[in-house]
Amino acid sequence: MTDRSIRFEEGDTQARYSVAMPDGSESFLKLVKLSPGHVVASSTFVPEPWRGQNVAEDMVERLVVDARVRGWKITPSCWFVADEIARHAPDWDDVLEF
Repeated sequence: MTDRSIRFEEGDTQARYSVAMPDGSESFLKLVKLSPGHVVASSTFVPEPWRGQNVAEDMVERLVVDARVRGWKITPSCWFVADEIARHAPDWDDVLEF
């Protein structure tokens, strides 16, 4: 993970990671909280000028780190999160739930 400021916001049923981009736009990874120990990674977005710079990858890595600390299981409904978790298998399998 690069040294990038990733902000985490959490509500009762949803949560999100976000990164403020240098041009004022925002990248994000959205979560839906199914239970206290289970989240669905529902979508990621990185503005076009910032794609290919590992912004989304860093947010997914932060999600995995936080999931381990919080005792969460992650169900990826977002194709990007699913691909990242598969790419890091079996190292991230401990947080995966289908």
